[in-house]
Amino acid sequence: MLARQRQTYILERVREDGAVRVADLARDLGVSDMTVRRDLELLHGQGLLEKVHGGATVTTGSSLFEPGFVVKSELQLAEKAAIASAAAELVTPGMAIVLSAGTTTFALARRLIDVEGLTVVTNSVPVADVLYRQGRPDQTIIVTGGVRTPSDALVGPFAVSALRTIHVDLVFMGVHGMDPHSGFTTPNLLEAETNRALVESGRRLVVVADHTKWGVIGISSIARLDQADVLITDTGLGADARAALAREVRELTVVEPSAGAQTAGATDLAVIPAAR
Repeated sequence: MLARQRQTYILERVREDGAVRVADLARDLGVSDMTVRRDLELLHGQGLLEKVHGGATVTTGSSLFEPGFVVKSELQLAEKAAIASAAAELVTPGMAIVLSAGTTTFALARRLIDVEGLTVVTNSVPVADVLYRQGRPDQTIIVTGGVRTPSDALVGPFAVSALRTIHVDLVFMGVHGMDPHSGFTTPNLLEAETNRALVESGRRLVVVADHTKWGVIGISSIARLDQADVLITDTGLGADARAALAREVRELTVVEPSAGAQTAGATDLAVIPAAR
């Protein structure tokens, strides 16, 4: 295996798992610990990962950092549950909706399995799987197809082509980051293109994003803040950030995660109309 191939593999492992060990990489790649350490040193020097004792971790400040679905699914569980519960209240039987890839939209999908006559278009492998296996027989699940990313999104020309031919009532979109200047962003260029097509397919855009997404900027912008009809977040978001979002989005919904939110989905919420 060439050095460039090894280094690409290492980066993919770091982005998917959040951290890697030298011993595991050496075993999987069939090379010596010293070879792996040299690769890590090079990648660390390029700012692509953080070299630590015995291995490496992600460079979380990087606009290219894209944690895998499993890693993200363990973060902000109560917040995502509360946000998903509030988002589910916007869905009624017989609707046609889009669910983007992401762990918050996955939490939302789990709350939609009993909605009658629902048509769901998604570029998320986990979302499609949970609705196919647990959803009602009168639900229609449409998967866009495309190339799979570390976050289990299907992206690229196939996904974009599919999304440009549909028209739905609501688009629910998870994001990597949100910022007053950059808007809603992602660390994956192909996913940004796919999500832009996703946004254009719906009559209304609902962004679901917990408070940790504020101030995070991925390499590519998906949409401006003012393109969101509804943004659902949680009370961990600071007052200044809430004010900034309320000036841009049409409706800002702030939910209070409860102790039972992870399972029961219970939540208190406040709706803040946009200051327009």
